[in-house]
Amino acid sequence: MSQTPFNFEPQSAETSTSHELVPNQYESDTDSFNESTPLKRSSSGDSITYTNIPPKETWSTFKTRVKYYIPVLGWLPSYSLGTFWNDFFAGLTVTAILLPSGLSYSVLAKVPPVHGLYSIVIPAIVYSFLGTSRQLSIGPEALVAMLVGSSVSQQQKYISREDTESAIILASLVTSFVGILTLLLGLIRLGFLDSILSKPLLRGFITAVGVVIIIEQLVSMLGLSELARNVGITHGSSTVQRFVFIMSNLDKVHHLTAIVSITSLTLLLISGFIKTKFVKTYPSIQFIPEILICVALYTFLCAKFEWDAEGLNILGAIKGSGFPKFSLPKPPHASHIKDCFETAVLISVIGFVESIVVTKTYATKHNYAVSPNRELVALGTANLIGSCFQCFVAYGGMARSGINDRAGAKTQLSGLVTAMFVLFSLFFLLPYFYYLPYAVLSAVVCKAALHLLHETPHDIKFMYKISAWTDLALLALTFLVTIFVSVQYGTLISIGLSLVLVVKHSTYPRITILGRVSNSDTFKRIKDYPDQAEHVEGVLVVKIEEPLYFANTGQLKDRLRRLEEFGDMSVHPSEEARMSPIENIIFDIETMEDLDASATIILVEIVEAYHRRGVNVFFVKLHDNQKKAFIRAGLVDMVGADHFFRRIADALDYIYRNGYLNFTGYTSI
Repeated sequence: MSQTPFNFEPQSAETSTSHELVPNQYESDTDSFNESTPLKRSSSGDSITYTNIPPKETWSTFKTRVKYYIPVLGWLPSYSLGTFWNDFFAGLTVTAILLPSGLSYSVLAKVPPVHGLYSIVIPAIVYSFLGTSRQLSIGPEALVAMLVGSSVSQQQKYISREDTESAIILASLVTSFVGILTLLLGLIRLGFLDSILSKPLLRGFITAVGVVIIIEQLVSMLGLSELARNVGITHGSSTVQRFVFIMSNLDKVHHLTAIVSITSLTLLLISGFIKTKFVKTYPSIQFIPEILICVALYTFLCAKFEWDAEGLNILGAIKGSGFPKFSLPKPPHASHIKDCFETAVLISVIGFVESIVVTKTYATKHNYAVSPNRELVALGTANLIGSCFQCFVAYGGMARSGINDRAGAKTQLSGLVTAMFVLFSLFFLLPYFYYLPYAVLSAVVCKAALHLLHETPHDIKFMYKISAWTDLALLALTFLVTIFVSVQYGTLISIGLSLVLVVKHSTYPRITILGRVSNSDTFKRIKDYPDQAEHVEGVLVVKIEEPLYFANTGQLKDRLRRLEEFGDMSVHPSEEARMSPIENIIFDIETMEDLDASATIILVEIVEAYHRRGVNVFFVKLHDNQKKAFIRAGLVDMVGADHFFRRIADALDYIYRNGYLNFTGYTSI
């Protein structure tokens, strides 16, 4: 029977019978398996004729693109007064939360309190112009502030300096690296990076950071800061050293400081519990700024009763009022730039992950589109510009963004309103914080750290419930390294192991064996349907379930060998082979939509190896866009143009009719 040429159109049920020989994918003498075969055909068999689409006017296209990349130009022209009052109230509400939080988180970042306010103003202004989320509230976060402070402490230890000036420079330097890295990730369209961090690793790291923050703040909350400096407990000391110091000096606690710390923290925790408990019954209760009330109350009490004279540490006169001064971040020593950059990598990923979760949540809720890549650009630009005004890292926060949304925020202007109120505070309200106790700021930070631990019990319980022992081990490893070694090593473990896990899964080619269902033309995964699908004696039907490229083809040969011998990858390779020798192998490549040069080379080597063993190779469901690669690589000549089919059943029929199958029990379909 003569072999007929090919096209990729499937045969209709009316033109084929169950026993008609369909030797290959060719159908007419006018077609051939070559590079010029049209990839698409019209119903008449002629090639599709593509018509040129007239280009849009240049100016119209330019305006559209500018609105896309600078979102403020899209929403500002249609802005209404009614929307303004919603944004105004939301911005004012968030200010009441961010103002004391900014002062508190600066303690974590190891910089003067005023820089926490700078880190609200500049990033919020920039994001309101470039951001795509209408509800995201950008500012300092406890987790990233801790990471910045950890890097600052480490670098100060290296240069033997613990002065305020070097801390500001180092914090600005880390922020500039975060800004540059985040911006570059957006420009090269890597917005999918929010998926690369392993949740167990991230949960272990965040939990450890929460514990580190609490132990660090306990030194201040118990009034042991001066004693700690005298005995050599510095910013660069480990968490274990601080914990041992605290437990060894409980008899030297400053009682007034401890009372203020414990009562203020209790007030914050109780108020938070009440808000959570009754928010559904009384929705307006969520807008009560308990942190601002706590700060104002203890500032008043300290001034009234002169607690500072009794040894309670207070903020005192705050330097740096007014608009933040422009200052380019310059490293004190070039050799430590690399160390700052390493911390910036994790900060960029963690900050973006939290921000993009918030962004997507409220975009879905309010039915508008956001772009992860443009979010990276906006957040990167905000931090890069902020680093030039002595800010530390700022990202979006889930809690305050939720408040912003519930307070009625409709556009990015709410963030600009918040920035203006904080700027107003920088000009006129800083003297009123003179008597604010550091113990209260530590209590605010401690509450934020407890929030970091909030989801840990649930995650651990869930992993235990589903017997995810590997995930639990990864969580424990990251936690222990961060606690007992340092935050820097915990950072490296989190990033390093996450990347290793990503690489491991991406280099693991997904292939499976298909079996025939009861002498029909239906084929299913044997592993999933062991009672229905059966091996065809002498034939191995392998489905490649993903595109092949350089990363996932390295193990393809080994996996094919193991499938050929054992029929299942779960069987240990030390056991005896369970499968009979094969005479034919059929590759179902329907889901292999892409193929790069490295994968093509591997395929050629695999085909050559099978031919040397006398095994016939067949391909099923080859995509049109892969034809050229197969032809140019010589795979078509090597395998034979008559070994390409539309269906597995057609390939088996061909094998049977041409005597490639010695097993007499085979039944033609």
